[in-house]
Amino acid sequence: MSLLSVTKLSHGFGDRAIFQDISFRLLKGEHVGLIGANGEGKSTFMNIITGKLEPDEGKIEWSKKVRIGYLDQHSVLERGQTIRDVLRNAFHYLFAMEEEMNAIYGKMGEADPEELEKLLEEVGTIQDALTNNDFYAIDAKVEEIARGLGLHDLGLDRDVTDLSGGQRTKVLLAKLLLEKPDILLLDEPTNYLDEQHIEWLKRYLQEYENAFILISHDIPFLNSVINLIYHVENQQLTRYAGDYNQFREVYEAKKQQLEAAYKKQQQEISELKDFVARNKARVSTRNMAMSRQKKLDKMDMIELPSEKPKPEFHFKKARTSGKLIFETKDLIIGYDEPLSRPLNLKMERGQKIALYGANGIGKTTLLKSLLGEISPLSGEVERGEYLHIGYFEQEVKAGGNNTCIEEVWNEFPSYTQYEIRAALAKCGLTTKHIESRVSVLSGGEKAKVRLCKLIHTETNLLVLDEPTNHLDVDAKEELKRALKEYKGSILLISHEPDFYTEIATDTWNCESWTTKVL
Repeated sequence: MSLLSVTKLSHGFGDRAIFQDISFRLLKGEHVGLIGANGEGKSTFMNIITGKLEPDEGKIEWSKKVRIGYLDQHSVLERGQTIRDVLRNAFHYLFAMEEEMNAIYGKMGEADPEELEKLLEEVGTIQDALTNNDFYAIDAKVEEIARGLGLHDLGLDRDVTDLSGGQRTKVLLAKLLLEKPDILLLDEPTNYLDEQHIEWLKRYLQEYENAFILISHDIPFLNSVINLIYHVENQQLTRYAGDYNQFREVYEAKKQQLEAAYKKQQQEISELKDFVARNKARVSTRNMAMSRQKKLDKMDMIELPSEKPKPEFHFKKARTSGKLIFETKDLIIGYDEPLSRPLNLKMERGQKIALYGANGIGKTTLLKSLLGEISPLSGEVERGEYLHIGYFEQEVKAGGNNTCIEEVWNEFPSYTQYEIRAALAKCGLTTKHIESRVSVLSGGEKAKVRLCKLIHTETNLLVLDEPTNHLDVDAKEELKRALKEYKGSILLISHEPDFYTEIATDTWNCESWTTKVL
């Protein structure tokens, strides 16, 4: 049974086309991976099918009474709500039924026998619905999902507006899973999850009986939970059965076949044109030349899709730093309360250290304390000499109304416009992206603009907080290569072992020094 049908959909922003005459169908129980490079329109597609965006053309049809749950990259939560409130709100329709049932009980005292019988029947129907939907086990369900995604450690009675962006995303994901909709729409859900909670979500989705559409650039995660791929490229949406690895095999084979057919056709076109040019003037061969020309005119021309620019990252190296990068003495990090026991850490020139561990234990707080951006609760940080630091933050405010060109030019005013455009293009951005405002870009495109600024800054220490969030597969692979090649020191937070294990000379498990109960 088709849960969702999309027919002849076209959409664009200004003169930038995103989709051209695409179709899509989602069947019951299908686990779909929606993949493609940054900026190809994956999140736009989600916004269109959920009604947040009106397409230029086309038809979107959901089956009747289907319940949709959508986790996007930009959801908001209201002040005054606790984590528990938000999670319990997943069952608001059941609480409304309970209120209705209690109101009916209130009427019973004044009802005559005939009316009482009807009221008892109504109560019985509602009671059955509550029981069948596990209404009396709601708190147990909330606790189970909260533990699975690591929300318990944050305190379920904490105000949601006091949480970081990543923690808020976790809360929204937990609420969505509790709602258990007929169709789950997930836009990069692993971006703010640590390894342990990614494993939990992986098991949950493997056992999920309903349909879902998942956007993710985490290929091992994607492969483990999906059975169907829809690939967005060059304004088209193409369906492939199987996982990402099977998609790559078929995609590469089709690409090679198309290139071979294109080459063969170009050869034939060249020969036909040459024959026509040589023979159209002669009376004896004019008819043959005209016949060849007709064949040329009727030929369906094979077109190769335009190649997207592949990112190239080469970090600029500053002068060599001193031997010591930093050393801490009994450092305790935190804000109102300590997040760590006293830390005596040391990093020396040439080390590439990956920090990992559960979310909320203070990894980002440690980086900011080491950089001097926030003051520790106690203890000292000694920073080495001649440090030229490049810092990639996990969460940054949007670049206002700046275009990509203006955003980079503001930091490198001595560059020409040609040099700025070339720098952004080398980070994998097209002309359309480069001329757009930063605020309208996808998460991955914004990350590439920030990386563009970082790679053109001379550094000898890179401090990177989850740099792969939102990056597509090509950009992630290129970033990994560039960091392996980098001659300076690196301090990196990442939840993707596939990314950091080949880069790091040392790994630090931050769970070993946290004060949080895990």
